[in-house]
Amino acid sequence: MALPPVQVKVWGDYACFTRPEMKVERVSYSVMTPSAARGVLEAIFWKPEFTWQVREIHVLAPIRHFSLVRNEVNARMSPRGSGLDITEARTQRHTLGLVQPAYLIYADPLLRQGVSEDVAKYRDQFRRRVERGQCYHRPYLGCREFAASFARPDGSERREPINEPLGLMLLDLEYRQDAPAEPHFFQAELVDGVLQVPSFSFNTVGGAS
Repeated sequence: MALPPVQVKVWGDYACFTRPEMKVERVSYSVMTPSAARGVLEAIFWKPEFTWQVREIHVLAPIRHFSLVRNEVNARMSPRGSGLDITEARTQRHTLGLVQPAYLIYADPLLRQGVSEDVAKYRDQFRRRVERGQCYHRPYLGCREFAASFARPDGSERREPINEPLGLMLLDLEYRQDAPAEPHFFQAELVDGVLQVPSFSFNTVGGAS
């Protein structure tokens, strides 16, 4: 019998889940991406015996945007230690992100090939860590400077009734021996505030197979 996905609620002051077609400016999707959700789950609980597969992401707060312009450096210091002229390397980048986002993540821990442990063991460990507020490092919402809080859902969560086509979204990366990682995308869409994430069966960053 299939077990129901585990759940965790995440929120923060700001978020930016950058669209890959934006090469210079950072423009966020309207919702957390599967790869960002997996990053949150792994920050809370990760073991080499399993990988996380995100099933659904529910939007719990209205979609509101903020605009930010920052000075950044577009060059690296020479390894020979010749220094870097900040005035020459400085550039301005624009970020269009999200304000006070909140999500409910549904996901399953999938055992790696050859692991004989009961998957319920990892599900229970994850739930306990969420209830205690434990994490390996502070999760974030797309960018490391946008820290995320997390908690067990209390049943009062209500998703926003948003319907919006999102275009191509990264599903995962497939790694093959002696070859660059190959990105796989899917046509993403919010339906009544829910992003449905397709299943994957290839070798991924999270290690599924």
